[in-house]
Amino acid sequence: MVIQGTDDTLRSDRTPEFAQRTDTGGWRLSWLPEYTLTREQAWAGMELDELVSDLAAVHDRLAHAEISARADLLGIIWQQALIKLAKRIDTRRDGDNAAAGESLHDPPAQLSRLRPARPMHDDRAPQANYG
Repeated sequence: MVIQGTDDTLRSDRTPEFAQRTDTGGWRLSWLPEYTLTREQAWAGMELDELVSDLAAVHDRLAHAEISARADLLGIIWQQALIKLAKRIDTRRDGDNAAAGESLHDPPAQLSRLRPARPMHDDRAPQANYG
């Protein structure tokens, strides 16, 4: 994991994401453009992206803790970071053919209906079907 930094940009040797300094002196991550960050936060965002991109760390609890700590520095939860990064991958993969704003990682437009709750006065024990 190597992040190369200059006075104006941060780049990774592992992912296509980057951070860039704005005209006002703040920093923006390519995958989190709605936030203006400090350089420390931008660096943490780049590290988070690299950690998430490491397939060998999928089941590594220490890596999960590092991802969570870096997301905390950004002021977001780690799940939000994963979704944003996954949507960036979708955008790069689909290019201009992607439907406007749609992602494989969005919830379905029509959610299935939930089974109605059992009335409170129903004395029967809940039934479970195994198989």
